[in-house]
Amino acid sequence: MAFAPQIKIAATYMRGGTSKGVFFKLDDLPEAAQVPGRIRDQILLRVIGSPDPYGKQIDGMGGATSSTSKTVILAKSEQADHDVDYLFGQVSIDQAFVDWSGNCGNLTAAVGAFAITNGLVDADKIPENGICTVKIWQKNIAKTIIAHVPISNGQVQETGDFELDGVTFPAAEVQIEFLDPADDGEDGGAMFPTGNLVDRFEVPEIGTFQATFINAGIPTIFINAEDLGFQGTELQDAINSDAATLARLETIRAYGAKYMGLIDDVAEAEKRQHTPKIAFVAAPQAYTTSSGKALTAQDCDLLVRALSMGKLHHAMMGTAAVAIGTAAAIPGTLVNLAAGGGEREAVRFGHPSGTLRVGAQAIQENGQWVVKKAVMSRSARVLMEGWVRVVPEAFS
Repeated sequence: MAFAPQIKIAATYMRGGTSKGVFFKLDDLPEAAQVPGRIRDQILLRVIGSPDPYGKQIDGMGGATSSTSKTVILAKSEQADHDVDYLFGQVSIDQAFVDWSGNCGNLTAAVGAFAITNGLVDADKIPENGICTVKIWQKNIAKTIIAHVPISNGQVQETGDFELDGVTFPAAEVQIEFLDPADDGEDGGAMFPTGNLVDRFEVPEIGTFQATFINAGIPTIFINAEDLGFQGTELQDAINSDAATLARLETIRAYGAKYMGLIDDVAEAEKRQHTPKIAFVAAPQAYTTSSGKALTAQDCDLLVRALSMGKLHHAMMGTAAVAIGTAAAIPGTLVNLAAGGGEREAVRFGHPSGTLRVGAQAIQENGQWVVKKAVMSRSARVLMEGWVRVVPEAFS
């Protein structure tokens, strides 16, 4: 029996922040995949190696974690005064779906570099040496992000001495600005969808918790670590090796998604794994990171642990960092209280791999909290470029 050969598609494999993903130019995709729908999803699933009942993604580019099961599609922007349109797809590891409900803040750090290198940024905007400012339209969430990409001799500079906890080797620093990161309420949402900084949140058969629900960067549910039976110093193995704990946290997340108005029924959360995130916070204390580095209570303002796609993240999602910085800037949220309360324009939080600083300035307008932008530094580099190959069955 004859079998049709594989089809090759131009692609670039990149690290952005503490994530990795496969990047495509929209017009390099097969015509049927240049529009949203089943064919696009099937192709991306096969590229990454999903669904994989073994949970390893051996037959694809994925790395069997939420941080490495990612895809990005970029194109010249259709938005006025923007350079590039950025669409992010979080690929499920063991199920046959791509979650398009949110952004990836870490991979945002690689978007500007890819756009410059692949001709999506006008040549007259790129200096011979210095910083190229790339204005990104994030299509998943309809927000503007600005990436400040270093340029050396007319090319993207990837090497440097900037160190990012959760990434082994240093690289060039890329500063990212998330403009107006909170939900604007146009779709019925708001920065605080319940109207409260802290809610009393009941989860059937599990318990009642204090929680801060926020739409900033990415919809996120913050709960005090001690209310969940945690200390806030946990590393991945302590959480991810405990199936019962993961199931409990996923149930809380599902009810939180309904509480935030993101879904109508908790059963829908199974197909919406990327959003909302669930995170737990605690006051600063000493702990040892996953790399063996000892941190003291003075090294950060608070501790945060967050789950992504049902597992504790090895560091921190970039979008969740935006939510953390935004919530920390608003007096009275659980994040702000864990950091000691009061007004602040930046926060350094401890995560399983180390610490991260994110800035956000909150002001009140007409009685409502508003955050104009959140800022953080990341790094990015190309790992491999060329073509990925996809079996023809993905097109049927």
